[in-house]
Amino acid sequence: MLKIIPGDQVKLLDSTHILKTGISSLELMERASLGFVSWWKTVGFDKTMPVSIFCGAGNNGGDGFAIARLLDKSGFQVSVFKCFEDHLKLSPDALYNFRLLSEEILLKSWEEFDVTVETLVIDAYLGVGLKGALRPEANDIIKKINSSSATVISIDIPSGLPSDDHLDGICVKADFTCTFAFPKLSLLFPEHGPFTGNLVLIDIGMADEESGSFESPFFYLQKKDILPLHRQFHRFSHKGDFGKVLLIAGSKGKMGAAIFSSKAALRTGSGLVSALVPDSERQIFQISVAEAMCIFGLPGNLTDFDALGIGPGLGVEGNMNLLKSIFEHFKKPLVLDADAITILSENPELIPQIPKESILTPHLKEFDRLFGFSKNQKERLGTAKDFCLKWRLNLVIKGANSVICLSDGRQIFNSSGNQYMATAGSGDVLTGMITSFLGQGYRPENALICGVYHHGLAGEFASKSRRRSTIASDIIEAIPHTFVEMDIS
Repeated sequence: MLKIIPGDQVKLLDSTHILKTGISSLELMERASLGFVSWWKTVGFDKTMPVSIFCGAGNNGGDGFAIARLLDKSGFQVSVFKCFEDHLKLSPDALYNFRLLSEEILLKSWEEFDVTVETLVIDAYLGVGLKGALRPEANDIIKKINSSSATVISIDIPSGLPSDDHLDGICVKADFTCTFAFPKLSLLFPEHGPFTGNLVLIDIGMADEESGSFESPFFYLQKKDILPLHRQFHRFSHKGDFGKVLLIAGSKGKMGAAIFSSKAALRTGSGLVSALVPDSERQIFQISVAEAMCIFGLPGNLTDFDALGIGPGLGVEGNMNLLKSIFEHFKKPLVLDADAITILSENPELIPQIPKESILTPHLKEFDRLFGFSKNQKERLGTAKDFCLKWRLNLVIKGANSVICLSDGRQIFNSSGNQYMATAGSGDVLTGMITSFLGQGYRPENALICGVYHHGLAGEFASKSRRRSTIASDIIEAIPHTFVEMDIS
């Protein structure tokens, strides 16, 4: 799992990698540039379209010079727009790559860039080492880039965006941000979505453990991290081994939530799924989910179940005592979503009674109901961390790059999923999936991580041919593809 270290530590990480591997800083820059150009070729940008590269005086500019050389060799018409006055004041590696530029590459001042010309723009101006307010000239350069209608690709981070904090001023509005080694923290803030565009992670050959000595509670979850977290089942495993779960969900007019969470639990592998639903609505449920069983009142012995998921479509009125009774009689970790979270926000005295290591799954509005308004994602992350540490609970802040907040203080950003999952019932599907993994005997941490990642991946598969017409049922039907994709039996 990639550790997300602060921007001011990136240079030290590079130095540590250079010392460990014996390569030079120039070789590392070349590796980054080759990685970028390799990605560029997979996108299939039109070779007849000229490329305009804005280069600064630091190593971000050095990347830009190296990319200019490589794209020129690949047959693109490249112009470099200098965001500096004296090339002798470039960083050593930037100067080296500047001197390698061929005569076919046009060198111009940034002021000569014509915003009306059709071109592709590469932003290699300011990097992760940015500190303090922008100089007036930097503001002008960024405004110049943003005034163009061109597709903009930022190197490592959009120029002007702080690495670890929220934007206070202006920065380049990128269509793509190609970041090296690990995503910088601010690239994962939802407020910065309009500036970062599509996030692309470029592997430059650094092993995950190389960042181990750096202090950071933040991590980035990738596909390769998931397989080791999964339990293995053998050919003699029976439905009891795959877990017996209970979904407490649904109410009149909101039975879809119970249906989605139950179907998702079944598709995720639960051996036995029961749903506590209103007796008056049972026909809707039983016709829709033939494989699940119905319960019409809280069972006397909840310990018969391996895991509980509570809240989707449940309703708030009159259910506080239900939640209280569950906490009193079920001491294993459980999943709390939707209306269960709203009930907690209205009855905070119940929070200490939640079984330790349980999982809460709020979206942003539910988060604010529970904790009060957060002015931005960084503040929200701090609030979530304090809550999880205090009560020994786990929580996921749902959204793009959903953040898994663990009871030990770690916060893990998810890499799977897309905007097409923003549809009614998607969260109910996630509740069913996490509950299923809990019921299958996964540790709460692993159930949460696997649930969030598989949910996002299912959304990606479901939306490939549907895009914005993707609905929750499509995500459920795509869950099996995620197990096949990762070769999980």
